Amino acid sequence: MKQLTVFTPTYNRGYCLDQCYESLKRQTNKNFTWLIIDDGSTDHTNELVAKWIKEEYVHIIYHWQENQGMHGAHNTAYQLIHTELNVCIDSDDYMPDDAVEKILSFWNDHGSSKVSGMIGLDAYHDGGVIGTKLPDTVGSSTLFDLYNKYGVTGDKKLVYRTELTKKYPYPIFHQEKYVGLAYKYFMLDKEYKMLLMNEVICRVEYLADGSSVNMLNQYRKNPKGFAFYRKELMKLPFASTTFKFRQAIHYVSSSLISRNWNFMSETPDKRLTLLALPFGIMLFLYINQKTKIAVN
Repeated sequence: MKQLTVFTPTYNRGYCLDQCYESLKRQTNKNFTWLIIDDGSTDHTNELVAKWIKEEYVHIIYHWQENQGMHGAHNTAYQLIHTELNVCIDSDDYMPDDAVEKILSFWNDHGSSKVSGMIGLDAYHDGGVIGTKLPDTVGSSTLFDLYNKYGVTGDKKLVYRTELTKKYPYPIFHQEKYVGLAYKYFMLDKEYKMLLMNEVICRVEYLADGSSVNMLNQYRKNPKGFAFYRKELMKLPFASTTFKFRQAIHYVSSSLISRNWNFMSETPDKRLTLLALPFGIMLFLYINQKTKIAVN
């Protein structure tokens, strides 16, 4: 039984997925499974993976499904994972040769059921850390506090205990393909902290077809998913009023995009949402303009 699952959601990324595969072949510790969730690819991804499975350099599990978007692929991954730990490595990213060794060594030395997992660093291909490093004076933190209390910036790599990531599945909305992945992470923040490991465990490239560089279009195409996400963040017991106010602005905007005229009765905080109303309308108009939506 492997201890770690590296899972990769992919959609028509056969042209770059081999970089991730080659990095997994080079891992100094092979105590992992590579789970590929093919979210409806129509390119040659399945042929590539079939070839890699035959090579037997890496233990690979391949699962194809109808396209559901990134959060739907994550839902499927968490259903299929049975190892103690899991980490998501996107299809355009890869792991340094000693990443699995560092993860398992650190966890076996410091991990326990009192934490939800561990946080490591993302770096660019040239080795430069994305954003800031983790605070050296803090051994553990929630993901929320890491950014909002300790001032950490930039994407980080999250390694979770699998029994916990099976909780809080992402909702699927008809004809939408996106719900903020941090929903699950912030739900787990209410119960656990995470260990901090100042080691690079993922090398990242932000491709032009990646979701992180197309956020305004995501807002337009997935308003119900974003409205759900903002509502849940407005409920966080440890969040500041300022943080919740920002979520309320986005909640108003996403509700208007989806034409949900009942958003005031559905909000978890009517007073805050009322105060956010004019700003949410402005954001709605801005998104319409930038994404060229016809407003009826």
